[in-house]
Amino acid sequence: MTEGDSLRRIADALERISPPPQPAPDVAGAEAFVWHVNPDRLSPVAHVNRVDLSLLLGVDRSRDTLLANTLQFARGLPANNALLWGARGMGKSSLVKAVHAKAHADHPTLKLVELQREDLPSIPRLLTLLRDQDARFILFCDDLSFSHDDQHYKSLKAVLDGGVEGRPDNVVFYATSNRRHLMPRDMIENERSTAINPSEAVEEKVSLSDRFGLWLGFHPCSQDEYLAMIRGYCDAHGVQIDDDTLRAEAIEWQATRGARSGRVAWQYFTDLAGRKGVAI
Repeated sequence: MTEGDSLRRIADALERISPPPQPAPDVAGAEAFVWHVNPDRLSPVAHVNRVDLSLLLGVDRSRDTLLANTLQFARGLPANNALLWGARGMGKSSLVKAVHAKAHADHPTLKLVELQREDLPSIPRLLTLLRDQDARFILFCDDLSFSHDDQHYKSLKAVLDGGVEGRPDNVVFYATSNRRHLMPRDMIENERSTAINPSEAVEEKVSLSDRFGLWLGFHPCSQDEYLAMIRGYCDAHGVQIDDDTLRAEAIEWQATRGARSGRVAWQYFTDLAGRKGVAI
């Protein structure tokens, strides 16, 4: 092996250990992206899976608050990170996507970037890629929560607090969770009861949720709201059914599921539309 071959092999090995910086992503061609790692890249989403904002019923206060915050951000004004927490199936992630669509219609440079909880340690690299872009970005993490031995929450502070560099002005973070403090209540109580200093045992993790400027709570819907959701879907998609039949079928559907929520309402409507031969 010649000296030149040896140098090339050493150079290749060094490049694998420390790859060159990623080129600036082209974000002009899509309104939403998914963040992947190994290698780092933003994959454009051709069609975002979402419902229209007008079809999200029973969450009026959260809808109006999140939309106002998002429009402020889209206009280049100060805006808060947002935590949407509460009951399962009540439209937390649907609201984030619907609000982005509403704001994007008037502000095309507003982009949605979804990332997985497992990829939180890569957030500093993602912020580096987005910092100098002309667009504005909502980073979205769905179903965010942490267990007692999970260290991923420390990476999240890079986007919530910004570290030394500070959070880029063109980035805001929205997350959904079934838990208000992003960790199970029994875990909080267990760590408090077994720690030498109970107040400090969980303060670091619990205080993470305090770093969100907006806390938007979602609660189980009433039966009237549940039925109104289904009627709204029927009207929007042209599915014909009389009120008495809809009420009887929808209540039976919720009874078989043992739950009542926006998700259950959509699942009943999907079955109904299929039986009626209506594509949605």
